[in-house]
Amino acid sequence: MNKPLRRVAIFCGILVLALLVRVNWVQFVQADELKSHKDNRRVLVERYAHPRGDIIVDGKAITGSVEAKSGDLKYKRTYKDGPMWAPVTGFASQVYGATQLENLNDGILTGTDDRLFFDRTLSLFTNEEKRGGNVITTLNGDAQRAAYEGLKGKKGAVAALDPKTGKILALASTPSYDPSKIAGMGDGEEWKKLDKKVNPDDISLNRALRQTYPPGSTFKVVTAAAALEHDKITDIDAATDSPFPWNLPTTRTPLPNDGNHPCENASLRVALQWSCNTVFGKVGSDLGKEKMRETAEKFGFNSEQFTPVRSNASVWPKKMDSPQTALSSIGQFDTAATPLQMAMVTAAIANDGKLMTPYMVDKLTDPSTDVIKQTDPVEMSQPLSADNAQKVQQMMETVVKEGTGGNAQIDGVTVGGKTGTAQHGINNDKNPYAWFISYAKTDKGSPVAVAVVVEDSAASRGEISGGGLAAPIAKNVMQAVLDRAK
Repeated sequence: MNKPLRRVAIFCGILVLALLVRVNWVQFVQADELKSHKDNRRVLVERYAHPRGDIIVDGKAITGSVEAKSGDLKYKRTYKDGPMWAPVTGFASQVYGATQLENLNDGILTGTDDRLFFDRTLSLFTNEEKRGGNVITTLNGDAQRAAYEGLKGKKGAVAALDPKTGKILALASTPSYDPSKIAGMGDGEEWKKLDKKVNPDDISLNRALRQTYPPGSTFKVVTAAAALEHDKITDIDAATDSPFPWNLPTTRTPLPNDGNHPCENASLRVALQWSCNTVFGKVGSDLGKEKMRETAEKFGFNSEQFTPVRSNASVWPKKMDSPQTALSSIGQFDTAATPLQMAMVTAAIANDGKLMTPYMVDKLTDPSTDVIKQTDPVEMSQPLSADNAQKVQQMMETVVKEGTGGNAQIDGVTVGGKTGTAQHGINNDKNPYAWFISYAKTDKGSPVAVAVVVEDSAASRGEISGGGLAAPIAKNVMQAVLDRAK
């Protein structure tokens, strides 16, 4: 072979080798990436070629699938009571993707998860229509409805837990949106309504998980727990060293109390009953920011929670001086909490000091309802001892029996609670947030702990209170859970 032909042959050999390398690279190395690439239309067509699996509450589907009227994507998602369940389900859209449970369990719901390989293979032989698996939630439909109905016409959120297991029983947020209206092609106008720039009410915001608020006086139960755990106080009925008026440390600024209540040197029980700022501000300041931080973080502050939907981290500030520590100890300054976080605080107290990890997916099943994954309760932490938890329970029960939480009373049931009216805005110029946290207790234990926050900008400032706006909602949620347990 002459020299020019040899060069051509070598060049062609290199080209063939390069082609073989490229083919193998695409088929084996890039296969998974190309299979799931957002611009691979075949993947999208296959994704919507069959009915999606369902999200289940109380044994019934709150989702569905219908055939689209046009386009090459055959099925689109539907939702029953969509606005009520949106904070739980999120949405699954042919155009905009998926969020929350729809997104986190997408493989199960679409049937593409490796754990459903046998079902996919079997459908090839049986000629049955391919279906996705199901997501069985921990939610209580009656409690969710009570929460949603109670919040109607207001901005706010509710989170309710089973203290013994950590199961999420209700997760409501208002105002809300209907995910069915953005599920198909051509829903662009409905999608625009979810934009906060178009709709300042921010209807797609999951306030129960993603919004942190100053918790106000509801945080005083954390301060009470810290005082007991660090032996600052041992007797909840003994007088405290809490003068009135009391100036914030190193300042001449007095910390005011709300109303003419017996707060001077009040016992911890009386101080919680009447929500005495001076008592809890001084207790928190005396304990110091590090001891307060230790207790707050055992309750879950400063950490994101995954339910499996992510919940924003609630905040106990790490950099503070003494006056700021005092304000933080009454739920002001930069202290911030999600409704889920305050439900966790309440659940831990109701569960004799043991905090269970919150979760809302009980099990995942294949299309024939065989279980492929079960969620077991997991202990997250022990923020306070059983003895100290029971002392805080006594104090919270006094709040409902004889203090500011009377609107949460339920006949024949022991209820513990704490009200909160959280100031916010520049120089506290905006209407405060109304909070209420509570648990219900029967002779069989505490089946429910609830946190409610209401942003009622339409109400007169003087009419906003946790006991007035939030406590009745909490009562109805607790009642719904109690009625189901009968």
